[in-house]
Amino acid sequence: MAEDGLRIGGLSSGLALILNGDDGKDNSSKSRFVSYCDDFGHQSVEQTLEYIFGLPNKSLGPLTCPVDNNLIRSIIKNDFSKCYLNSDAVVANRDGIGILENGSGPHIVGLEESSICGDVRIAKLPLLVESLAMFSSARANVCVWKGKWMYEVTLETSGVQQLGWATLSCPFTDHKGVGDADDSYAFDGRRVKKWNKEAEPYGQSWVAGDIIGCCIDLDSDEISFYRNGVSLGVAFSGIRKMGPGFGYYPAVSLSQGERCVLNFGARPFKYPINCYLPLQESPPVNAFAAQLLQCLSRLLGMDKAERSSVEKSRRLKRFVSLEKIFNPVSHGICEEFFSLLEADARIIEYVGWGILLSFMMEVFGLQVPHDYSSLDRVVDVFLQFQGSRSIFEHIIQALSCGCKTASMVLTECPYSGSYPYLALACHILRREELMVLWWNSLDFEFIFEGFLSRKSPNRQDLQCMIPSVWWPGSCEDISYESSMMLTTTALSEAVSKIEEKHRELCLLVIQFIPPISPPQFPGSVFRTFIQNILLKNRGADRSLPPPGVSSNSVLVSLYTVILHFLSEGFAIGDTCSWLKRSEKNGCNVGFLHRGGQQSFPIGLFLKNDLLRADISRLGGSFSHLLKSHPVDDQDAEVIRWEEGCMDDEETRVCHLSEHKPCCCSSYDAEFVRSLKYPVRNATKGSRGHCSSVPERSAHVAAECSTGSLNDEIADKPSTSDQSESDFGYHPVRHTMTVLRESNMSAATLKEEELLDALLLLYHIGLAPNFKQASYYMSHQSQSISLLEETDKQIRERACSEQLKRLKEARNNYREEVIDCVRHCAWYRISLFSRWKQRGMYATCVWVVQLLLVLSKVDSVFIYIPEFYLEALDIMELVDATTE
Repeated sequence: MAEDGLRIGGLSSGLALILNGDDGKDNSSKSRFVSYCDDFGHQSVEQTLEYIFGLPNKSLGPLTCPVDNNLIRSIIKNDFSKCYLNSDAVVANRDGIGILENGSGPHIVGLEESSICGDVRIAKLPLLVESLAMFSSARANVCVWKGKWMYEVTLETSGVQQLGWATLSCPFTDHKGVGDADDSYAFDGRRVKKWNKEAEPYGQSWVAGDIIGCCIDLDSDEISFYRNGVSLGVAFSGIRKMGPGFGYYPAVSLSQGERCVLNFGARPFKYPINCYLPLQESPPVNAFAAQLLQCLSRLLGMDKAERSSVEKSRRLKRFVSLEKIFNPVSHGICEEFFSLLEADARIIEYVGWGILLSFMMEVFGLQVPHDYSSLDRVVDVFLQFQGSRSIFEHIIQALSCGCKTASMVLTECPYSGSYPYLALACHILRREELMVLWWNSLDFEFIFEGFLSRKSPNRQDLQCMIPSVWWPGSCEDISYESSMMLTTTALSEAVSKIEEKHRELCLLVIQFIPPISPPQFPGSVFRTFIQNILLKNRGADRSLPPPGVSSNSVLVSLYTVILHFLSEGFAIGDTCSWLKRSEKNGCNVGFLHRGGQQSFPIGLFLKNDLLRADISRLGGSFSHLLKSHPVDDQDAEVIRWEEGCMDDEETRVCHLSEHKPCCCSSYDAEFVRSLKYPVRNATKGSRGHCSSVPERSAHVAAECSTGSLNDEIADKPSTSDQSESDFGYHPVRHTMTVLRESNMSAATLKEEELLDALLLLYHIGLAPNFKQASYYMSHQSQSISLLEETDKQIRERACSEQLKRLKEARNNYREEVIDCVRHCAWYRISLFSRWKQRGMYATCVWVVQLLLVLSKVDSVFIYIPEFYLEALDIMELVDATTE
C-alpha cells in the first residue's frame, strides 16, 4: 500500500529529519537520517528507497548510515539483484537454429561472404548493404528448420528488392535471386508481388523508411511479411520441411543502387512480432538493465512531483528534500548500469538502440511540454561516466534512424512523424561535448541526413492520414468537407513542427565551431555538409541514379531549410558575420526580400571543382568553355547592382519602392481564404479555378522588371561556336564588379552560396516532386470530368446492361479521384505552404534580376549553370499545382 500511495497520492517532499547529535547532547557534526512517517502520509527514507527500487514493503530495515553511493550499491547488489536479476529471464526455446561462424564472433549473425553473387557492399556497419551490380544476392550465415523466427529489413531505398528466405539449393545468378527457385520465397514491395519461381500480387507498395518484418513459421510451414508491424497476410503456406542443418536462410536480392539495413537481432526490433524470435539472441543482461532504468524513472518521477509541490515542502521543516538523496541514488544506479555495459560492446549497441532510447524519450516526453529539466539531470549523471560517450554515439544514431522510419499518424498530430526524435536530438546536441562527439563520428554526414529524412506515405498510409475525402461538386457526404479540412490542418501543423526542428538542428550545426586548428568560422561545418550532399547526388536526376545518392526527402528537407533561412530570416543573433546584414529596422529580414544593393560572387560560376565541372552551362560544357572562352581572375570578383536597375524609373518594382514584387505584395482575399482553408484549394477540380497568387503575378519577369529575360537572352549563344569577339562587355547602370573583401570574408558562409545550393537542390530534388504533384493535379481534373460525365449518363437512364457497365466505370473513376485528391492534398501540405510559395516566388525574382544583370556581361553569362534557368519553372509548377 505504501508503494501505491507513492504512485497515486501526494509524493513526499521531504524524506527524513536531520538531527545533529542525540537530543542536542552530542556535538558530533555528522548528520544522520531518521525514519519518519507523519500524518500527511509522507514516507520514510526506507519506504522511499523501497519504492524507487521496486522492493517489497518493509524489506529494508532501519538505516543507520547516510544515503550515499556505497549504500545504494549495497541495496542493488543484495536486495534489488535478488528480486530482478533472474526474475524476468525467460529462457526461449532456440532449438531449430544453426549459426555458422563467419569470423565476426560466436553467435553473431551476418552475411555469408561465400554466398554473395554480384557486388554487395556493406556501406555502413553493422549491416547497411548496397548493391553496386545490376542485380546482387546474398544469404545470412544462419539457417532455421524448426520454430518461429524473424528478421527486420529497414529500406533505405524503395526500388526493386526481393526479401525473404531461401535454402542452399537456391542458385544466385546475375538475373535470378531470392524467390526465383524452389524452396526460395520473397516479397518485393516495389512491384507489389511475392515470388516463388512465379510472381503473384501480394502486399502493399513500400517506401523508403519502411521496416519489413520477414517471418517464417516452421511449425505451421508458413511465411508471412509485415510492413511497419502490420501484417500483409500469409504469403506462402505448405513450404517444405527441412532437417537439422538444411533449413531456410534469410536472403535478399537487390537491384543496382538499392540499399537496406538488415537486423537479425543485433538491435532490438522496431516491430517485434509476438511468438517470433530474433535470429541473433539478445544480451541476457538487457532485462536487468531495463529494471535499473525503471528505478531511475521512479526517482525522476518523485523529483518532478517534489518540484511541483515546493511550497508544501517548505512548510514541512522536519523533512529533508529529495534533492538530498537524488545524487547518491542516481549515481549508484548509473554505476551499476554502466558496469553492465562494460562487459560487452554488443550490449552497448543493443541497450542504446533499445531500452535506453525508450527511457530518454519517455523522460523527455513525446509531445509538448517536454520535460527538459528531468532529461538534463539524466544526461548530467550519464556524462559523469566514461562509458557514456559510446552509449551517446548509439543514442544519436538511433535518433537519426528513428527520423527515417517514423510514420505520420493523424491521431498524434501535430507532434507526429519524426518530431519526437528531432526534438530530443536538438536538445541534447545543444551540449557542446555531445555536438563534438557527433561531429567527430565517422558517420556525421550519414546521421545528419537521417535527421533530415522524412518518410513519404504510400496509398494505404494516405488513406489512414486523410480518411475523409471531399472535392467541389462531389456526391460525398457534406460532413466530409469539414472533416478533411480538420485533417489537412492537423497534418499541416505536424509538417510545420518537423520543419521547425530541421531548422533548429541546422542552426546548431551552423553555430558549431569545430575544435580543430586552424580555427574555423561559424557555418563551415554546414557548408561542407551541403557541398558533400550536392557532390554525392550528382546524377540523382537521371532515370537510373548512381549508387549512394541521398534519399529524396533529405534533398527536399535541406531545400526547405535553406529556403526558410533566405526568405524568412534566421531568427537568431549574430551567428555569422554575414547575418549582421540581415537586420533591417530592428527586424530580421530575409535575404531574398531585403532589397537595395545586391551582390553575387562570380567565382561560384567559374570554379573548376568536382561539383560543378560536369554541370551544363548556358554556353555549353564547362570544359569546352574553359578552352574556348577562358576567364582570368574573375573568380575573386563580386558583381554588385541595385535592385530594379534594369527597369525604368517610372515602372521600377522593388522591395524599397511603393510597388512591391509579387512575393511581398498583399494577397487578395481569395488567396488568404484558400491558405486558411487548404482543403478547399487542395480539391478544386474541373468545376472551379483557384490560383494561389494574384493573376497579375503570373509571370515574375513581367512583375519584377520591365525588361523580359527571354528578350535579353534570345540572341545569346546556346553553344560556344561564336568567336571571342562576339562576347563583348556591355556596361549596366548601377552595377559594378569589385574584389572580395578579405580571406576571412571568403571563408565565411555566404547567403549567396546558400542561394546557389538552393537552386541546385531544386534541380536534383524538388523538380521531380513538383512534376509529380502536377501530374496528380492534372489526372485529378481528368478523373473528375470523367466521373461527372459518367454520372450524367447514369442519370439519363441507360439500359440495364449499359447501366451496369457505367456503375462499374463510375466506381473506378471515383477511386481514382479520391486517390488523386489525397495525393494532391499531401503535396500541398508538404511542399506548398504559404511561406514556401512566398520564398519560391522571391527566389524567381532574385534569379531573374541576376540573369538580367549578367546578360550584359557575356564572358560570365555563358558560364551560368542551366539549372539557374530551370529554377524559373517554379512559377509555372506552383501555379499548376495550386489551381
